[in-house]
Amino acid sequence: MSVPYIGITLGDVCGVGPEITVKALCRPEIYQYCRPVVIGDAKALEQAAYMLGKKVKILSPPWEVTTKKIGHGQVCLVPVSSLQEKDLVYGHPTPTVGKAAVEYIKMAVALTMDGKIQGMVTCPVNKAIINAAGIPFTGHTELLAKLTHTNRFAMLLVGEKLKVALVTIHIALKDVSRIISQEKILDLIDLTHHFLKEKLRFSQPRLAVAGLNPHAGEGGLMGKEEIEIIAPAVKAAQTMGIEVKGPFPPDTVFYWAKEGYYDVVICMYHDQGLIPFKLLHFRDGVNVTMGLPIVRTSVDHGTAYDIAGKGIADENSLVAAIRLAAEMARKSQ
Repeated sequence: MSVPYIGITLGDVCGVGPEITVKALCRPEIYQYCRPVVIGDAKALEQAAYMLGKKVKILSPPWEVTTKKIGHGQVCLVPVSSLQEKDLVYGHPTPTVGKAAVEYIKMAVALTMDGKIQGMVTCPVNKAIINAAGIPFTGHTELLAKLTHTNRFAMLLVGEKLKVALVTIHIALKDVSRIISQEKILDLIDLTHHFLKEKLRFSQPRLAVAGLNPHAGEGGLMGKEEIEIIAPAVKAAQTMGIEVKGPFPPDTVFYWAKEGYYDVVICMYHDQGLIPFKLLHFRDGVNVTMGLPIVRTSVDHGTAYDIAGKGIADENSLVAAIRLAAEMARKSQ
């Protein structure tokens, strides 16, 4: 099976994206998984390499010139922006940087849809800075769905000990109970079940569903969403042949999933799933977008402006994201 080309977007170049990219691509094992192609800005990449004291040779994209076998320390780059020094100050992003980050994503999607790369991995961006550039943006997931004309999609967080999928993503907590529905939950259960079987090669995925309220509503005493919305969705999924149980109290279900009783937890809102997930996988968690016609993974952390440019950012989440994207791309061949 051939080694896939995997695109890596630099994200917000005033954050840790460039330095974790350089760190990751200086690790020899990356080139056992894939042939990485960076999508971003040459100056940002060179600045990160200089700051880290790494020798990095920038090469043209593999489809433009015939190159010899690429190894660690060599980077194929698709230059999308030509940022100035004033836009390359660590910890101080500008709207120009926000706009460039979106262009990196668009280019990666186009290259993946065209088949020039077999998957894409995204470094973190800043929603506020992108919106300050006049670009409406709520997150990578929503933009990727729009660019690929995907109506059915969801966020899956992947770690060795825990996996979580989210019914709602980037919305205010006060709106969650109004937005969740039996249809949304059933659709996510079905999407997650098939994604785990078809993309991650689970023979029979075991799904657990978290309740919304404390103690999963305590029989209706603390809310009726479990009785009226969540439990009927679980029952409907069971009639479809999906191995799913719940709703379970949110304060215990993640423990049992970590212990291996379930392969994934279906969560009602963003932080319900992300808090336990990051407790276990802060350094190596991977964000995967289910439902897209392309392979996309991402680091599971933010731009980390406070440590950007100090050389201490941990690249392990990016390494895990590249490895998972390569595995998924190979399984799709």
